[in-house]
Amino acid sequence: MDNYNFYNYTRPPRRRKRGFLSYFIVGLIGAIIGGVFSAYIAPVYLYGKLLPMPDLFQRRDPGLVQEISITPATEDIFAVTAVAKKAMSSVVGITTVQQVRELFWVRDVPGVGSGVIVDSNGYILTNSHVVADGNVKDISVILENGEKLAGKVLWNDSVLDLAIVKVEATNLPVADLGDSDILEVGDLAVAIGNPLGLDFQRSVTSGVISGLHRSIKVDQYNVIEDLIQTDASINPGNSGGPLLNHKGEVIGINTAKIKTGEGLGFAIPINLIKPIVEEVAREGSFTNVYIGFQGTEIERYELQYGVKLGSDTGVVVVEVLPNSPAEKANLRPLDIILKIDNERIDNMTQLRKLLYRYRIGDKAVLTINRDGREMWVEIIFTKIDL
Repeated sequence: MDNYNFYNYTRPPRRRKRGFLSYFIVGLIGAIIGGVFSAYIAPVYLYGKLLPMPDLFQRRDPGLVQEISITPATEDIFAVTAVAKKAMSSVVGITTVQQVRELFWVRDVPGVGSGVIVDSNGYILTNSHVVADGNVKDISVILENGEKLAGKVLWNDSVLDLAIVKVEATNLPVADLGDSDILEVGDLAVAIGNPLGLDFQRSVTSGVISGLHRSIKVDQYNVIEDLIQTDASINPGNSGGPLLNHKGEVIGINTAKIKTGEGLGFAIPINLIKPIVEEVAREGSFTNVYIGFQGTEIERYELQYGVKLGSDTGVVVVEVLPNSPAEKANLRPLDIILKIDNERIDNMTQLRKLLYRYRIGDKAVLTINRDGREMWVEIIFTKIDL
């Protein structure tokens, strides 16, 4: 028999494959241990003792940290809301009927605007163009409660675009008048009026004072000066309504007579008309003083007559009216009025505005240019004799 060698061969056992769950459990346990170490053990027992303190756990200098604190409002009311609540009852709607003559007939033209009550006995401030510069057939004033009252124009100035209307009523709510001389760019501005008609009456718009002492040329030779510019929306119908400050005080009378770009509104400063309002409320009327001459601007005169005058500023005396303060002060044609009581004069609008500071019987010193020579004359104001 053949001999055969037999070898005992045994295969090693297969290794078991670990499942995904096992790795996940191991990783989770490691993460928990690491988190406890870094969040609690290291900061409490190791950092600053056995290991250096990381920047993350170091306190910053309090002086380098900006603290922001918000103080809750004591009243649930915004400034614009407060202003509107205070002034709303003193704002009125004004409707007019103006007679316009056509070629062969006269037709009635309706108009609408706004106004603000400045005296409890029925004196209302508005724009002159709202009441058609006084040439109206009918004026109605609509109060906050819907009551409609007949009105009449007591005073108006088309150049300044201001007017005072009177209604027969007492104990009316009166707006507080502010100080337009202390306004600053950026101050809150709130306008109240009837934009686009009575369907939107007593609408409130708000913005800021965008500019001061603005001058706007309304036609070739007429300029409205010293206006307040605001970005509060002012549309036709807002004319004559108040522009208010953060205290709810009237600082200007809005005018939409001036055609402007979007976001530009203008108001006439209230300080200009305060003396007129006070006299009308006290006396029932206002009497203008006047100098008594017909005049024009330097540029306009030079263009019209093709001559060159000896001054770049001032207004030219074209004609002196008889028995007037100008005649008694010995003013002459072609005199150029440069100043009135040291207030510089550049145009007739500015001169007219300055005359509102004076009352009948007051004196003033005029600085004039006569034949290239500067001189001074004293004038005594009297009322306009229409």
